[in-house]
Amino acid sequence: MKQHAVLPEKVKRYEELLRKALKAFEIAVQENSHLSKVALDYSNMASSYYDDGMHFIKDEDMVNALVCFSYGHAWLDAGVKLGVFKVSDENLFTI
Repeated sequence: MKQHAVLPEKVKRYEELLRKALKAFEIAVQENSHLSKVALDYSNMASSYYDDGMHFIKDEDMVNALVCFSYGHAWLDAGVKLGVFKVSDENLFTI
């Protein structure tokens, strides 16, 4: 029998994943370069999505919270894949 995901548990798991990921990377490109600006943009997008997700949790909108945490993490994963971020915990990212 297939067990369905429980939305609040999934939101909690993705919030924790993004919160940890936001602390586990650093910019890996030369300062003041085009890629540095890309890295800052990706980082800001991830942080903004985290903040939005927390706002949706307060509003008890779990679907949009999950979307925000997922999108936020995707920005960080994209930065890792692009090479603008180096990471301290490879288990938090798709490498």
